[in-house]
Amino acid sequence: MDTTREHARSRGKARAVLAGALALLITLFGPAAQAAAQDHPRGEIDLVLPDLGAATLVGGMSGTTLLAVGLLVCALGMTFGAVVYLQLRRLPEHPSMGAVASLIYTTCKAYLVQQGRFLLLLWSFIAAVIVVYFGLLVDLPWGRVAVVVAFSLVGMAGSYSVAWFGIRVNTLANSRTAFAALTGRPLPVHRIPMKSGMSIGMVLISLELMLMLVIMLFLPADIAGACFIGFAIGESLGAAALRIAGGIFTKIADIGSDLMKIAFKIKEDDARNPGVIADCTGDNAGDSVGPSADGFETYGVTGVALVTFVILAVADPTMQATLLVWIFAVRIMMVLTSAFSYLVNDALVRARYAHADRMDFEKPLTTLVRITSVVSILATFAVSWAVLSPLGAGALWWQLALIVSLGTFAGALIPEVVRAFTSTSSRHVREVVKSSRQGGASLNILSGLVAGNFSAYWLGMVVVSLMGGAYLVAEQGLGDHMVAPAVFAFGLVAFGFLSLGPVTIAVDSYGPVTDNAQSVYELSTIEDLPGVEEEIRREHGFTVRWERAKQMLEENDGAGNTFKATAKPVLIGTAVVGATTMIFSIIMALTDGLTTGLESLSLLHPPFLLGLIAGGAVVYWFTGASIQAVTTGAYRALEFIRRTIRLDAGATRASDADSRKVVEICTQYAQKGMLNMFLGVFFATLSFAFLEPYFFIGYLISIALFGLFQAIFMANAGGAWDNAKKIVEVDLHAKGTALHDATVVGDTVGDPYKDTSSVALNPVIKFTTLFGLLAVELAVSLTAQGHQTLVLVLAGAFFAAATVFVLRSFYGMRIGQSLTGDDQAEEPPAPPQGDGDAEPAEPARDALASR
Repeated sequence: MDTTREHARSRGKARAVLAGALALLITLFGPAAQAAAQDHPRGEIDLVLPDLGAATLVGGMSGTTLLAVGLLVCALGMTFGAVVYLQLRRLPEHPSMGAVASLIYTTCKAYLVQQGRFLLLLWSFIAAVIVVYFGLLVDLPWGRVAVVVAFSLVGMAGSYSVAWFGIRVNTLANSRTAFAALTGRPLPVHRIPMKSGMSIGMVLISLELMLMLVIMLFLPADIAGACFIGFAIGESLGAAALRIAGGIFTKIADIGSDLMKIAFKIKEDDARNPGVIADCTGDNAGDSVGPSADGFETYGVTGVALVTFVILAVADPTMQATLLVWIFAVRIMMVLTSAFSYLVNDALVRARYAHADRMDFEKPLTTLVRITSVVSILATFAVSWAVLSPLGAGALWWQLALIVSLGTFAGALIPEVVRAFTSTSSRHVREVVKSSRQGGASLNILSGLVAGNFSAYWLGMVVVSLMGGAYLVAEQGLGDHMVAPAVFAFGLVAFGFLSLGPVTIAVDSYGPVTDNAQSVYELSTIEDLPGVEEEIRREHGFTVRWERAKQMLEENDGAGNTFKATAKPVLIGTAVVGATTMIFSIIMALTDGLTTGLESLSLLHPPFLLGLIAGGAVVYWFTGASIQAVTTGAYRALEFIRRTIRLDAGATRASDADSRKVVEICTQYAQKGMLNMFLGVFFATLSFAFLEPYFFIGYLISIALFGLFQAIFMANAGGAWDNAKKIVEVDLHAKGTALHDATVVGDTVGDPYKDTSSVALNPVIKFTTLFGLLAVELAVSLTAQGHQTLVLVLAGAFFAAATVFVLRSFYGMRIGQSLTGDDQAEEPPAPPQGDGDAEPAEPARDALASR
């Protein structure tokens, strides 16, 4: 069966499913929503912004003026990104490397275009729900409903656009990094991916902040709250879809490429392996597209949560205005402090390593995080004094600054703790290598599980300690200015997690460039080109150092692996701590401003306890479904690669057609898996919100807490397995040995752990909470109108729909083959025309027979 036809049929099924669900939703919701509209207990839709001009800073500047200056800072941040992009384009590269990078970018473009179409399908469904809610239930004028829908599209488009920018910058930087390594000097090998990562970080944070400032400054105050909610839902939709699909894609390709090393005893990134280009595309889809969209959404949703809290929990309009201006002033400061810290660190690195032959690539990244943390904490206190001290609220300015600083400290401390479990110098990672010597893949996997579990304990204690500190500060008088001050403090801790702003994104984006650079070097086969050394000496003025170049690229890839791992707990921690603030918004609506029904927020209220159990169940299903999608997709990719790989003496590289076909397989299974998982989460959210509101509160708390520890455990176990393999390859020079085979198997187990399941939980938690804001209010409104029976019927219908997608996520994604390997329920993808039609070469056929 041709994968193109299968892909088209999959898209058709997706459209049919979405259209049917949409029709059901409007049919069921429309009449009841109109009946409930009159007595709807207004909630987030009533978030009216105060007069921001009422906030006065030290020196007499008004709040609106400061926020307008913030727009200028955003413009400068995006200019910074554009300048770096142009600088990268001007850096030298060898044509052979540029050709590989161009092919990677072409396949990335095809993937993103396909994902864009799929996102529009999903967005049309969410947009319809927003129309039903705001147009029929809330009875908002249709012009304003259109504005809210438009901002949901803007939010999704923001996530999508930064993903595009990320792959373009990364696919420029990868070939430049690979070429720079030929000089044998480590400095440019570090600076190029660092510069590209900082470019992505500055554009991402600046664009997101600019869009939120536009809502604050230019939209009517009485619609801004609804636009924030629409914007945040759109961001979460884009991030969830791109994270889930990207995570599945990258690990199908990665496993398919890695296992060929064992099956055929070929080298890393062997140009004859058609799975390698898909692996490089996956590095960008999973480690660039997904994190960029996720980072954009994380910063946006955290800001929306804090805006919502301030308007709901603070009574005094002047205090509201001042706190909102303060929040955005700190965010503006993040852009400036990150840029300043990057420039300082870059100067220090250039001074220290300008003439060095060796370099610990992790050190400059660690130093950058530390410098940014110190500068951000100092700037937070300065900005807080300038904005909050004119209120005359005594210690308020330094209390809030201290709470944010605890989060900033966490943003610096968490990477240090993560490195203790994932770095190539970590004792845990070295324990994984040691256990593999005698126990092979079995003890390798067990040792990685140990590292993941221990990391969850220590990081959990870090989060508890810092949140506990924030709670103690909040108890020192914040209650005089707002209700539930501890909830605000927890939200500010999440806000502080993100104080490193562009730097967090930069060190996360460092990894896919270093990974791709190593692949570009191998795939270019530059060492085999006739006269290449003389050509480079003549045109670029240096003597090539082949072995040193390969060694540096390997070492730099290890540093990239470590810092990709350090960013994951920061983002998931932000999701969980920030979810606390968003859940508070639902509680405020349900309890009429914390005045009634508080007894239901207790284990003595059975639905609340049952919700806690249900949340854990959903997290474990989601984990299994994401790994199942990777498993089946990797099986199909391996099947195709084994049929088409050519290892005869005359073969030098896989055909472009074969490479593109593997990309198609990865895309197909990524979208099939993502559709099942997203709609399963979507309908479960609707079902539980309609079943009982306090059941839903318990459910939200549960997915946040279960998700936190599941994600940390999986991310760091996967990081340990990954860098254990890197130690064997770089430090022990043991490629092709039984020890290397064991660590490759461990790495392939860790691939979906760290880059699929764990990272996708972050946007799913936030999407569920945000969408739940609308769903639970609709359910409560219908119940108040006497439609209790209808609400329960809808809950059952939505649960049945969720169950269908839960079942499809396994039974619809199974490997269609008998246990004996005979009759297949699903034909493998047909090989492409041309080179791909050839039978496997003799060595490949022999290897297949032996297996």
